[in-house]
Amino acid sequence: MPETKVKKSEDFNEWYNEIVELADLCDKRYPIKGMNIWRPYGWKLMNHVDRLIRDEMIKTNHQEVCFPLLIPESYFKKEEEHIEGFGKEVFWVTHAGLTPLEERWLLRPTSETAMYPIFSLWIRSHTDLPLKTFQIVNTFRYETKQTRAFIRVREIHFFEAHTCHVDFTDAERQIQEDKEIADHLLQKLSLPYVFSKRPEWDKFAGAYYTISIDVLMPSGRTLQIGSIHQYRDNFAKPYEISYETEKGDHSFCHQTTYGMSERLLGALVGVHGDNKGLVMPPEVAPLQVVIIPIIFKGKEQTVLETSRTLQNELLEENIRSFIDDRDITPGNKYYDWELKGVPLRVEIGPRDVEKNALTLVRRDSGLKKSIPITNAEQMIKTELKDLEHILYTNAEKLLKDNMHQVLTIEEATQKTGIVALPWCGNKDCALEIENVLEGNTLGEPIENAGCSEHCPVCGSPAKTWMRYARSY
Repeated sequence: MPETKVKKSEDFNEWYNEIVELADLCDKRYPIKGMNIWRPYGWKLMNHVDRLIRDEMIKTNHQEVCFPLLIPESYFKKEEEHIEGFGKEVFWVTHAGLTPLEERWLLRPTSETAMYPIFSLWIRSHTDLPLKTFQIVNTFRYETKQTRAFIRVREIHFFEAHTCHVDFTDAERQIQEDKEIADHLLQKLSLPYVFSKRPEWDKFAGAYYTISIDVLMPSGRTLQIGSIHQYRDNFAKPYEISYETEKGDHSFCHQTTYGMSERLLGALVGVHGDNKGLVMPPEVAPLQVVIIPIIFKGKEQTVLETSRTLQNELLEENIRSFIDDRDITPGNKYYDWELKGVPLRVEIGPRDVEKNALTLVRRDSGLKKSIPITNAEQMIKTELKDLEHILYTNAEKLLKDNMHQVLTIEEATQKTGIVALPWCGNKDCALEIENVLEGNTLGEPIENAGCSEHCPVCGSPAKTWMRYARSY
């Protein structure tokens, strides 16, 4: 079958751009750079990811909200670190029609400053806590670097959970729950990941600490797909989010946030795709099975009837399927659906009907097998589960093979992917390593980060390991 003009292994970035366009995920021709149009197939894919996120939120008693897009400047200015962190990325609204606004508004870059003044009205007593909310909305940041679909855009499809707690300990329990939620989601997307505690100089603006969630792309670069933030009471104090304790005193809430964006789609495309197109994990594939009737003159009716019967059985098992009965060659159909990454293809021709069988083709391996039509839906479910497992196993190998722990900068320069080096805790030493590796500081491992080695820059005893990688 035809393949992409650019090979994934030869020029990952160009391959990625080509696949996103050919698979009809989005249209980048909108006149505002970095604000792309979601095409139907891409939007279905994003909706399935959103569904998995909502499922996890419901299981953990988060309540969905939807706050306004515009934020008054006075709200935004209440947290100084937040202004410093996002001030250069903000889109401002200055006029209503021809009338200048008395106070400027901004398009939310993230929603703390929109939500927290209202949280201060919602929370009165310790019985109102914990408050666990989330929303799936668009955020806006003036991205000045080269834009790339789903990875670096100016209008971002964004999930964000915001919680309020009685104290730091309860907020820490929420951080643990967020890590478990991320793990459940990324398992279903077949995306292995690493948690890293971001360095102080690169944590979220206003946070006490930030945990990043990164996946490794086949290019050797990491992609941060999400983050978890512990705020302590850093936002509660300026926004006056307090509650009455059981003893009748007043105390400030401790807060957390957890966010992920459409970068998840970028990771799905990059990690799983190949030179024939997308390879979608069954959980989020817009179509899980495409049925191709192989039509011969005089045998049309029996083949189409068998195809419809199979589709009905698949739908009863909640398997998303489609019969492609377009008047084009089977080869063209195969090409179209391979490009879109449909996990399984079923071919049904007159001979299959005579043998009471069908041909099953897997998107990941191209493996073909003949299976009985009777109870075919059960075998298809098994194949989908196995395909999901294989996608995860392959992606996990990519990650593990490209994670390295070394002692010297010279060794680090010989490695690709994620490299961990001993770190003394001095920012200048980390930045020096960044410069030599031409990469970014990802952060410390969040568990078992102790290190008895010495910093390769200054020679001082190391306090921990620090990860570095080239990133998108």
